[in-house]
Amino acid sequence: MWIIREHRDIRKAARRLPPGVLRKYELWKRLVFRHGPSKLKEFPGFHDEKLSGKRNALRSSRLSLQYRVIYQVDREIVTVHVLEITPHDY
Repeated sequence: MWIIREHRDIRKAARRLPPGVLRKYELWKRLVFRHGPSKLKEFPGFHDEKLSGKRNALRSSRLSLQYRVIYQVDREIVTVHVLEITPHDY
């Protein structure tokens, strides 16, 4: 099992999320907790990918067309740090 550490602002941000996005985030957390972030690749709806540029150490998973969960994986202590859930700009 994996440890998921959420940034302190995530709970406050989650209250403002649309219900469907919040449900998908809860599903995302259950998958990562039980199977690890590598399992997300089996679900094309999450479109999990490594970010580039200044955020090249981070990963992103799609919660909807607009919302993404940005996270970092610390492999040494098997921890996933959820940094933010934000609307994606197009």
